[in-house]
Amino acid sequence: MPERALDEARRADRALAKKDGGPLTGVPYGAKDLLAARGAPTTWGAPPYRDQIFGEDATVVAKLKRSGAVLAAKLAMVELAGGGGYRYPSASLQGPGRNPWNTERWSGGSSSGSGAAVGAGLVPFAIGSETAGSIGTPSAYCGVTGLRPTYGVVSRKGAMALSWTLDKLGPMARTADDCATVLEAIAGADTGDPTASGKRFRPLSGRAATSAAKRARIAFAEEDVSEHASPEAKRALEKGVAEFKRIAPSFVRATLPAMPFGPMVQTVYSAEGAEIFAELIEGKRFEQLVDARQKAGLRAALEIKARDYLHAMRLRTRLQDALAAMFRDVDVILSVGRAMTATPITQPLDNPASPGGPKPPPDKRNLSGPGSGNMGLIAAGNLAGLPAIFFPCGFATDGLPVGLQVVGPPFSEPLLVALASAYQRETDHHLKRPRD
Repeated sequence: MPERALDEARRADRALAKKDGGPLTGVPYGAKDLLAARGAPTTWGAPPYRDQIFGEDATVVAKLKRSGAVLAAKLAMVELAGGGGYRYPSASLQGPGRNPWNTERWSGGSSSGSGAAVGAGLVPFAIGSETAGSIGTPSAYCGVTGLRPTYGVVSRKGAMALSWTLDKLGPMARTADDCATVLEAIAGADTGDPTASGKRFRPLSGRAATSAAKRARIAFAEEDVSEHASPEAKRALEKGVAEFKRIAPSFVRATLPAMPFGPMVQTVYSAEGAEIFAELIEGKRFEQLVDARQKAGLRAALEIKARDYLHAMRLRTRLQDALAAMFRDVDVILSVGRAMTATPITQPLDNPASPGGPKPPPDKRNLSGPGSGNMGLIAAGNLAGLPAIFFPCGFATDGLPVGLQVVGPPFSEPLLVALASAYQRETDHHLKRPRD
């Protein structure tokens, strides 16, 4: 988007000349292509929408413009943000998201371009979206920091909907502090989005942040690493947890309740997505979608029974109650961002791991019963609308980044940022760059 970028850059120059700028004035960024940007194609990563153009900016884009940030590019994504499920990373109008650390590996979905662009240093920050892991996965795979806000903190007006009750927009950047600066600009009320909570975000001050990090009670389950991490990632994840203990030493064992998080979240976003995309699914353009598995999933989603959807929503309420009880005894939950490194771009995402090969992603395995620790945290956190921060903690033996995640109760973003920021002040994992 060179013309718009140059126009916004000139505005930023004028503001800076008048000493009227803010922390984002003149900073370029990229937006996941499910966010409308006036006059630019907004393809939703899907061939049926390759020529789609909107006449106004999404609220997030408009707020960033007011802050002085410069929209430099729309960033590739998995088609329809993965609605219906998909088998291959190539399920996108733009092709597979390539990981900047190894371009034969995947950058993660569905915010593929957001993770890759920040990881490669093409933009200082990007806006991604998460329904059931789409900020967390590319952040972990690409070695960047991603902040998933509490449901409703950031307006979704002008963003493609996949699931009305799950979708969230959030920043991806190099550091927790950078994510906080962006979230401060985009959080808050919006009359155009009735689900917006109206909550603002302010990071804790330096002294308060340091104190909060030292006092925080951290829930952790050792088996997340010892039993579920891939052989390549295990040592780096163990080291990352040990480093985190040095900045927040109060660790206690606590685990998620045994619930079918994967099927629950899949039922919710599939049922809601089928209604959102019903016209496409039943229309002539449907066959233009790239991934056969995704097309089958979207068709099947039209047949989800109301009883099954309502059952998932009732279980969701029970989960929220269980997590609220858990957070009376701990302040946050620490787990792995992903238990493995980025998969090859040619590997089917629903294919069981071969002996000695990488394990399938956690959300493709049964990780909701005894012994699973907190490995269902991405699905559980999204179902409950909880905030999370994902940040790099080192490199696996295959040279690819790995990371951790911290999840807190609703509106605990200031504490999450304080913890990740304290970790990043004591480590340099987030400063590493892929080689040219």
